[in-house]
Amino acid sequence: MSLKIRLSRFGKTNAPTYKVVVSETKDKRNGRAVDIIGHFNPLKTPVEVQIDKDKLQNWKKNGAQTTPAVDKLLEGKYSYTKYSPKKAKGSDTEATNTKKAPEGAVEAAKEAQEA
Repeated sequence: MSLKIRLSRFGKTNAPTYKVVVSETKDKRNGRAVDIIGHFNPLKTPVEVQIDKDKLQNWKKNGAQTTPAVDKLLEGKYSYTKYSPKKAKGSDTEATNTKKAPEGAVEAAKEAQEA
């Protein structure tokens, strides 16, 4: 049984909040948590971070590993960026109809024609 200390997303659409949880690595992101050790709200000004340091140290001592996001959150370097989908430059039909050939496929076709 390997444990991870990670962020679990909660909240409304376009208004996320996160719980800092200890869970098994095979469980889903928002699945069953062994323990909740804090929370993180990126939309408040200033950003609200509350983590129980005693629980964190206890779980780390028992073998739980932190994810990179939680590491950055603990260091104070975590920056939340709101998701914004990128728009295609051309129309949608052009983007879906054009496909690149895999590398080496063109050369293999030329060699097959020469032989």
